[in-house]
Amino acid sequence: MSYQQFAYLYDELMKDAPYDEWVQFVKDRCVKYNVTSTRLLDLACGTGELSVRLARDGFQVTGIDLSEDMLAVAQAKAEEAGVRIPFFQQNMADLEGQGEFDVIGIFCDSFNYLQTEEEVISTFSTVYQHLANDGILIFDVHSIFKVAHLFINQTYASSEEEVSFIWNSFAGDSQNSVEHELSFFVLDERTGTYERFDELHFQRTYPVQQYSNWLIDAGFELLEVSADFENVEPHSQSERIFFIARKYK
Repeated sequence: MSYQQFAYLYDELMKDAPYDEWVQFVKDRCVKYNVTSTRLLDLACGTGELSVRLARDGFQVTGIDLSEDMLAVAQAKAEEAGVRIPFFQQNMADLEGQGEFDVIGIFCDSFNYLQTEEEVISTFSTVYQHLANDGILIFDVHSIFKVAHLFINQTYASSEEEVSFIWNSFAGDSQNSVEHELSFFVLDERTGTYERFDELHFQRTYPVQQYSNWLIDAGFELLEVSADFENVEPHSQSERIFFIARKYK
């Protein structure tokens, strides 16, 4: 499968994602931490679903992703929605030349696609450089519990008329990592047959304390760690961990 094909299938895979909850989460944290300006950088923005929603809610959004094809889908969405969002192709671990932002978000567990500790540390450093003073970083990651118990050796599937998929997950080579094998079956309306596309994805996560230490080492003030959109501290079976950190000088 080319990444262009996967870019268009990605939204099918993510159609039940709680996008509205992410938007509300961002808005609530901006109020809570007195972020009154609206310049927001959506790092690893993918097909732009959150970028567009945030722009509709009044944020001045810039989107960045590593995939040119994902960005093509995102640009088409923005144009269809009637919002102006500049999109750029860059690696979030090597961000440069984008100016300052009041909020930088790395949503939908995109942070877990960083494969090494060095990439994580580099991302925190470059994000810090692109935040305005008192600006906040918001990101979420899969918990170790989710990787170990809800992904590894699990199979998920969806059977729809136009697009179906089988999703198998296996332990990765690194600690607390997982490999996702995705097989899509897409209806060709001209022939009435299905074409198969395969994709492999790697994700890796770390203990909450490790993320916290890296943020502090990068110069951030750690404001909040919560879980699962519930505004509670993470516990042993939390699935998604949220971090809020501030560039404070």
